[in-house]
Amino acid sequence: MKFFAAILRMKDVNLSQELRPRHVEFLDRGGKAGTVYARGRFEDGSGGLVIYRAESLAEAQKIAQSDPYISGGARSLELHEWNMKVSQ
Repeated sequence: MKFFAAILRMKDVNLSQELRPRHVEFLDRGGKAGTVYARGRFEDGSGGLVIYRAESLAEAQKIAQSDPYISGGARSLELHEWNMKVSQ
């Protein structure tokens, strides 16, 4: 399983507020299914970050694009494979 960093940049604040409950449900389901490793918003209000677990970039892209923030047009998506290292 690989890790993928999804940067969700703010496009529409009002639409983000409207879609937030569906976005949170999506992330909660992903956490339970093991596809969402970590998540959080940027304190400056510019968007947020989701770390996905998937077998491939194509799979991660499919998952990330089903996020209501992305499919609903409230946020843009920038997705990168992430070579996670844990500091000792």
